[in-house]
Amino acid sequence: MLPAAPRCADQSTDLLLEAASLLTSCSNRTGSMMQVDSGTLTIAGDLHDNLAHLAKVAVHGGLDQGGHVVVQELIHGPVLHHGCDLSHRMLLRIAALVKAFPGLVHPLLGNHELAQLLKRGVSKGGGNSVVQFDDGLDLAFGDEAQKVSDAIDTFIRAMPLAVRTPGGILIAHSMPQAQHMARFDTAVLDRAVTEDDLAGPFGSAYLLTWGRNYSDETLSELAAAWDVQGFILGHMHAEMGAEARGTRAVILNSDHERGVLLQIEADTAFNATKFAMDAVPLQLISLPDGVL
Repeated sequence: MLPAAPRCADQSTDLLLEAASLLTSCSNRTGSMMQVDSGTLTIAGDLHDNLAHLAKVAVHGGLDQGGHVVVQELIHGPVLHHGCDLSHRMLLRIAALVKAFPGLVHPLLGNHELAQLLKRGVSKGGGNSVVQFDDGLDLAFGDEAQKVSDAIDTFIRAMPLAVRTPGGILIAHSMPQAQHMARFDTAVLDRAVTEDDLAGPFGSAYLLTWGRNYSDETLSELAAAWDVQGFILGHMHAEMGAEARGTRAVILNSDHERGVLLQIEADTAFNATKFAMDAVPLQLISLPDGVL
């Protein structure tokens, strides 16, 4: 069963801050990158408040057997409640998983989390998602909403930018575009991110979460800098849930009806075409009774 999300402001704040501390103090973390040296990784693409798909990823990931779960782009979903986005509940679920399975659950920083942190407007086509998210906090927590919002900011800041495996795979939300490579500092993965890294439009963490339409040449340059063979990414749309982009990247989506997850061993060698074919449609995964 997925851990329940607390409903009161004090419990929510405590959970988020505890989860943030666990993320930043994990022994396998260096700077803003997590190293997973062994075991099975279950990797999701963008989730955007799809709680059922999160549950399937968590259950399929075998956390109670020591499996690792990598998730990203958690907030700003398509469904509003009284005009409000309540996807803070997704963050609370993830925080609860981080607490229940320390060192095994890896929420990656995505551009929507970064937009929420910076209070920089972003939309999925139905209004300003940042404003709708803040309205959701007000609806849920009333006068104590700001306290929870501050704890969410701390949790977002604690999220790693990437997960790396000994098989030479780097998992991240996105990669910088070719025209921005001259401004991008590859050392951002080796250190804690700074305010300058997070700031748009040219901070290195910003470029890493917002980039689109990167080239094989750019990815080869980054692979050499980080000593990896290829990248598992989200951010861009994959109609069938998984899609190879050249020879160096595979894109995963987990939010829509054709959403997928990908499961690999830590020592698996990168193969974009094979990964796209091996991705498991989430529609095919059943949930045990009582999970949600």
